[in-house]
Amino acid sequence: MNNFDDMLSKAKAMQDKMKQVQEQIKNIEVEGIAGGNLVKVILTGEYELKSIEISEEAKKEDQQIINDLIIAAYNNAKQNLKKKSSEELSKVTGGLNLPFDLKLPF
Repeated sequence: MNNFDDMLSKAKAMQDKMKQVQEQIKNIEVEGIAGGNLVKVILTGEYELKSIEISEEAKKEDQQIINDLIIAAYNNAKQNLKKKSSEELSKVTGGLNLPFDLKLPF
């Protein structure tokens, strides 16, 4: 029964580390850019849009183009956040591909 207790203890420790990483990820901020820096956005670890910077050059464009640039910058930031989150999780899991919101039954 010692092996099972040891395994449960390690699983609980992993879960605690995962919770810590999840909290750290919430505090991450990433940048997304589009149109060769015409639009920049900052996205938090909780996928909240924190800021949008539209260059003077971009402001001369049609509204639909500006909208498309904002969407592209957001999507770029989202990809950067996923990558950064995966890197942080990988540090804890030792490269295991576990879901970000892993919940263990204890």
